[in-house]
Amino acid sequence: MLETLKRGWWLVVLRGVCAVLFGILAFVWPATAGEVLVLLFGAYALVNGSFTLGLAFRVPRGAPGKGSLMVLGLLAVVAGVVTFFYPGITALSLLSLIAVWAVFTGIFEISTAIKLRKELSNEWMLILGGALSIVFGVLVFTMPRAGAISIVWLIGTYAVIYGAMLLTVAFRLRGLVSEARSAARLA
Repeated sequence: MLETLKRGWWLVVLRGVCAVLFGILAFVWPATAGEVLVLLFGAYALVNGSFTLGLAFRVPRGAPGKGSLMVLGLLAVVAGVVTFFYPGITALSLLSLIAVWAVFTGIFEISTAIKLRKELSNEWMLILGGALSIVFGVLVFTMPRAGAISIVWLIGTYAVIYGAMLLTVAFRLRGLVSEARSAARLA
């Protein structure tokens, strides 16, 4: 799986960039949180899920972690599709959907990091990203009546930090590719 992740490091970069952009847009448009947040979240979930599925399809059949990536990608796509087909859902329903998605994302990312701990240095970044997702999901569940702008800022903060962590992991994977190429040239 590590080899597939190294070859698909750019997909992780795209996921990170989308997360950071989503977070920035959430800060730029806090007053129009309702409809804009629904559309932003739906678009982000679809793109994130598509990139995750793209990465999963690159993993060889039977490799550890392929199933986790597939489930993670499908969850994100389903969250995005549900958001677009039911745009009139209440803010509380959207927050619940976001919270569930964040918790499951965190669980699967921690699981993947544990599976890769012997193959990938700095796997703690992926574990930290997964823990951040779980904490974010729990906070959204426990504070559903907080002001709309506060929730938007919480979501924006989460997306920017999570995206930065994904970018860190992606560029570490890219570094592993460069190291392997250098070693191959010396051999």
